[in-house]
Amino acid sequence: MGNGLLNLEQQHDHHHDNNDDNNNFFEALPEGFVANALALFTPKDVCRLSLVSSVFRSAAQWDVLWEKFLPEDYHKIVSDSAVRFGSKKELYLWLCDHPVIIDGGNKSFSLDKLSGKKCYMLAARDLSIVWGDTPRYWRWISIPESRFAEVAELKSVCWLEVHGTINTSMLSIDTRYAAYFVYKSTPNTYGFEHYPAEVYIGLGGVESQTEGQTKTVYLDPAVRLRQRDDHEQQPGRRMGMFGRFRRVRNQSDPPLNGPKLRQDGWLEIELGEFFNRKGEVGELEMTMMEVKGGNWKGGLIVQGIEIRPKAS
Repeated sequence: MGNGLLNLEQQHDHHHDNNDDNNNFFEALPEGFVANALALFTPKDVCRLSLVSSVFRSAAQWDVLWEKFLPEDYHKIVSDSAVRFGSKKELYLWLCDHPVIIDGGNKSFSLDKLSGKKCYMLAARDLSIVWGDTPRYWRWISIPESRFAEVAELKSVCWLEVHGTINTSMLSIDTRYAAYFVYKSTPNTYGFEHYPAEVYIGLGGVESQTEGQTKTVYLDPAVRLRQRDDHEQQPGRRMGMFGRFRRVRNQSDPPLNGPKLRQDGWLEIELGEFFNRKGEVGELEMTMMEVKGGNWKGGLIVQGIEIRPKAS
């Protein structure tokens, strides 16, 4: 998420004109010409280039530049927002750091700060959750740390299955995306220690050059610690809970796919990657399910599924 992100709004404030004497050529260029030239680059590149000279730094503030980094439909997206902005750059940065709730509260929209590509999160209410409307198994609650009005709390199920879809026409073209299941573990979470979930992402309903991907993941946040501890042990077996032996993982074993902690305090597990090619439109399908273990499990809180550009 936030690792390695440039603080775009502060880049130009921390540079001094030590090299201005060596940049007379750039200083002679019209700012409008420079601004249009900068629009051919990414926002990340613009911040770096703004350090070249004062004319680059000044041109990097132009609305005509940041207008090109905003999506074509940004007027519609921010029309219901009460926030007003003095420049297109301020609007761009705000959309990077403040997801806008759209689609009647079922989705959020934001921009990737380095690239300007579109990002979405599907709220739990926008997902298809098996038994999700059965109070015995799930309940819908509101918590302050969620960006959405409601989240889904898993009470207890033996069949966990969650699906989400988004039309690829909503996404930025020629962009590699990744989808992430976003959730919280609570002190009451149980049943996810030993059985992995299966996750899938793929384009459905059309002929696609991109084949769907399926892999296994562990929703238990302690899985990374367990993997580390197992690697510190000698190969073989060791005593587990309740006196049972289990095989210790070897260095040659494939790594366990466990969740990562996000900057907003939630956990996320990657469901897979998808390259959104120009002209290839369809429903991107995303699934997370744990149905083979047969054990009862509960305690998770589901916020949604996020689709954002894959970090290189």
